[in-house]
Amino acid sequence: MNQYSSWKYILILLTIGLSLLYVTPNFYGESFAVQVMPVKAGETIDRSTLKLVESSLDKAKIQNIGIAFEDTDIKIKFKEANDQLNAKQVIEKSLGNKFVVALNLISNSPDWLSNLGALPMYLGLDLRGGVHFLMQLDLSKLSEKKNDGFLVNVRKELQKENVKYYDSKVINNYVQLKFKSEDALNQAKNIIRAQGSGRSIFGGKGPAKETEAFNFSQIKSNNEFILKIKNNQYTDEENVNFALKQNLETLHNRVNELGVAEPIIQQQGKDRIVVQLPGVQDTAKAKEIIGRTAILEMRMVDEERSDPATIEKAENGQLPPGTELYYDRSENPLLVKKEVILTGERLEDASPGVDQMTGQSVVYLDLDSVGTNIFKEVTRKNIGKRIALLLIEKNYTEVITAPKIKSEIGGGNVMITGMENAQESTDISLLLRAGSLSVPMEIVEERTVGPSMGKENIARGVNSTMWGFAAIVVLIVAYYMFFGVVSVIGLSVNLLFLTALLSALQATLTLPGLAAIAITIGMAIDANVLINERIRDEIRNGMPPQRSISQGYDKAWGTILDSNITTMIAGLALFMFGSGPIKGFAVVLVLGILTSVYSAIFVSRGIVNYIYGNKRTIKKISIGEIFKVENN
Repeated sequence: MNQYSSWKYILILLTIGLSLLYVTPNFYGESFAVQVMPVKAGETIDRSTLKLVESSLDKAKIQNIGIAFEDTDIKIKFKEANDQLNAKQVIEKSLGNKFVVALNLISNSPDWLSNLGALPMYLGLDLRGGVHFLMQLDLSKLSEKKNDGFLVNVRKELQKENVKYYDSKVINNYVQLKFKSEDALNQAKNIIRAQGSGRSIFGGKGPAKETEAFNFSQIKSNNEFILKIKNNQYTDEENVNFALKQNLETLHNRVNELGVAEPIIQQQGKDRIVVQLPGVQDTAKAKEIIGRTAILEMRMVDEERSDPATIEKAENGQLPPGTELYYDRSENPLLVKKEVILTGERLEDASPGVDQMTGQSVVYLDLDSVGTNIFKEVTRKNIGKRIALLLIEKNYTEVITAPKIKSEIGGGNVMITGMENAQESTDISLLLRAGSLSVPMEIVEERTVGPSMGKENIARGVNSTMWGFAAIVVLIVAYYMFFGVVSVIGLSVNLLFLTALLSALQATLTLPGLAAIAITIGMAIDANVLINERIRDEIRNGMPPQRSISQGYDKAWGTILDSNITTMIAGLALFMFGSGPIKGFAVVLVLGILTSVYSAIFVSRGIVNYIYGNKRTIKKISIGEIFKVENN
């Protein structure tokens, strides 16, 4: 009646063992660290850089407590925060500007645990400390950019359909066209209307299906017919949403360079983005990376002064006026003119690809309307000359390629050759996209949570949970005696399971998450109380102890399931519709419900079965003397 088969005991022991394994990394704490990464995304670090870092630290007599070397970064641990700060300055000075040197906190968990996939759980900004930025999109710039592009397209379409107009320009937030006849105006309106009808906003549900993309107004003044075109509400909303998504992607790419675990980058309202970087101590570096742009510049090569003698003088510091010296990927010097033809601001998209003629890896660029016109004019005037494409990151400039212009290039589609392989073309296209914000943003709010405040929050949260747990232990053991002890073991196992799950899933624990743990403990004790009271009821009704235990667990199961399902539905709703701290609370709550049910029903019954199940007869069970129960 009260016996478990062997596999159930094995399952319980296995889950407890695995939980202990995954919880263990949380007890090792974190060390102050300096992280060294290449400036260029996707680039690797060689051993010579590691030796340079080690020698510079030795020379400065700064002791470290461990160095981890990987292909993409170097992490150096320090015992004291002062050593960390001093080491950062020393390493930056020795490596120059080709590397990112950032402050970080790194787990002290041993390698054998990490190799097994057992990692400490992530702590949110309020527990670990870090930086919080609230960024706002500059919608006026977005409107200006979209109207410029729209005007170029309108001009192309009207020229294509041979519709005559004599003036076109952007005024404030609308496009204005002037015609000599009303027929021409109506033709233009139909052409522009057809442009909008194919847009995605008309394929969805709701009013967008029945609404035009643009609002038209026309004025007749003397002998001229004026047409004003303005985006409607749905087009504007679509533009803002698209810009917001692209900026979110850009920020994700930039934050990845910081090596931040579980950053929070999410939309807030219609035109704002929240960026939270837990564990980041170097606020200035975080702002630098988030706010920077991987700039692409196009400049003409100074062909007239590229003879070997001039190049040699330039390498010795004697630059010809109006030129700058840079190196290409083969370390060949190149004199380029200071005048910038185009920058990455005119870049709308970048994607990797293959040149159909040569089979080499290339990067395709799509320029916006203004960039297209400038590039077309420059290539027309400079056929036979070389144009250099420079990638500038953190004040480090490299010539990606410097091809010869063979003919005029229109249409805004540019191909960059000179990629070493497909991976490089992918990395550069990603970097260019990452550096290309759809619309400028500004930081409107900045907050820093220090590590000491995070520790204080952790201490308060843990203390409140532990004191609550201790109070429950005293009360339930005093009330239910032996079955109270079983309940406490079940509660402890529940806490173990929950912590292990959070660690294994690498979920981020925040202050709301700690609150969810406290609530989970309360719900778990409710389940144990239900079980114990059911058993007591069966005893009061004259049921033998063995049968009372069995009936108590079976009858309590339905009630426990009902109450937990309703709470889980609420938790899932919070997860689906909430954001940030609310979502973190929901994750912990839902996981806590699962572990609570498992530990209360399966684990605690396993303990009781192991103790009482092998006994044929039991005269009395210890389930409390307060409000005494008569055992039969």
